[in-house]
Amino acid sequence: MKAMDTVRARGHPLVRASHPTTFEVTRDETLTLAGDCIIGVAADKGAADLAPGLKAMLSDDRAVLTTRLTAGGETVLVRSRGSAGLTLDHPRDLVWRRSSFVSDRTVAVHSDHTAAALPREFVEALRRGAELLIELEAGIPEED
Repeated sequence: MKAMDTVRARGHPLVRASHPTTFEVTRDETLTLAGDCIIGVAADKGAADLAPGLKAMLSDDRAVLTTRLTAGGETVLVRSRGSAGLTLDHPRDLVWRRSSFVSDRTVAVHSDHTAAALPREFVEALRRGAELLIELEAGIPEED
């Protein structure tokens, strides 16, 4: 069984993508230099707006999330995990974390990419204001 959703956002000239442990997409329209984890602004969804089936799946410790980030002809695949601690009820933000820390903004934990680890060509496309497509697909692996 799988669950999916799509979020649309855009880049911004101040995208730094230098945070070593997270990356974030926000519904906020603007960005300051302090937002070093933010890779997309003006998102059409926050964590609270994700599809109910996806939210239910992500709230399981066994869930595996594949996130496809596409901007300016560049695509990055991010693999993460769900967590029983996820509430997914933040109205504005979506955060992927390398650690196991959860908050109302957390979409996934144990991500294999952070803002700082994103390919620089991808980050440059975001700095040029490219549209950012975020495709989320979660599933629970079958036990052997």
